[in-house]
Amino acid sequence: MAIYVIKVTTNKEDRALELISDKVRKKELNVYSLARPHGLRGYIFLEAEDRDSAEEAAYNLPYVKGIIGKTVTYEEIKNMLEPVMEEINIEKGDIVEIIGEPFKKEKAKVVRIDKIKGEAVVTLLAAVVPIPVTVKLDNVKVIRREKEEGDDGDDGDDEDIGSESVAQREVKKKESKKLKDSKKSKESKEEAPSLLGDEEEQPLLSQDYEEQTGGLIPDDY
Repeated sequence: MAIYVIKVTTNKEDRALELISDKVRKKELNVYSLARPHGLRGYIFLEAEDRDSAEEAAYNLPYVKGIIGKTVTYEEIKNMLEPVMEEINIEKGDIVEIIGEPFKKEKAKVVRIDKIKGEAVVTLLAAVVPIPVTVKLDNVKVIRREKEEGDDGDDGDDEDIGSESVAQREVKKKESKKLKDSKKSKESKEEAPSLLGDEEEQPLLSQDYEEQTGGLIPDDY
C-alpha cells in the first residue's frame, strides 16, 4: 500500500477528485483514500494497494494528467493533511475575502461566528440584497477590521471628525484665553483712571477744606 501523487488541471482539483472517486466505486478498485489538501494546486493524493490500481483509477479521465512516478509517505504530507490548529482571529463585523469556491474572491462582512463548527455567516458586499452565506473559517481571510475602520477608517471620516473636534477645542481654548486676557487688560485700564482720579481729587478736597477754614476766620483778626 502506498500514497501516489496525481497531477491534475489547476483549479479543477475538486472535479478531478470526484471523477476518480466515482470510477473507484464503480469498478471497486483497491483505492482506500483520496485527498486534496487546502492550498495545494494542481495535485491530489491517492492511497492505493498498488500502482496498477492507482493508474487504473486515474486513467483516461478529464482534468487528470497522470501519476507522478515517485510515491510519498504519510509523514511527508502529514502537515498538509493535518495542519496545526491556530487560534481563529476572525470577529463579528470584519470585512473578509472568500478564498474558497463557490464565492472565491468575493468580499463579505462577518455577521456571526461559530468557532465550534469552524464556520462563519457572512453577507456578500456585492449583493444588492444582503443574503446570509455560511462558509468555513479557513475559506476566508480578514482584509479589514471594524475596529480599524473606527480608528483610521474608511472610515477615515470618523478620525477626521475626531481630529477636527480636538483642533476646534484647542482653538476655542486659545480664543477663550485671549478673551480673558483682553478683559483683564481692559479692567486694569478702567481701574487705573479711577485711582488716578482719586489722587487728583485729594488736593481739591484739601483746597475746599482750606477755603472753608479761611472763610471762618475774619481777615482783620
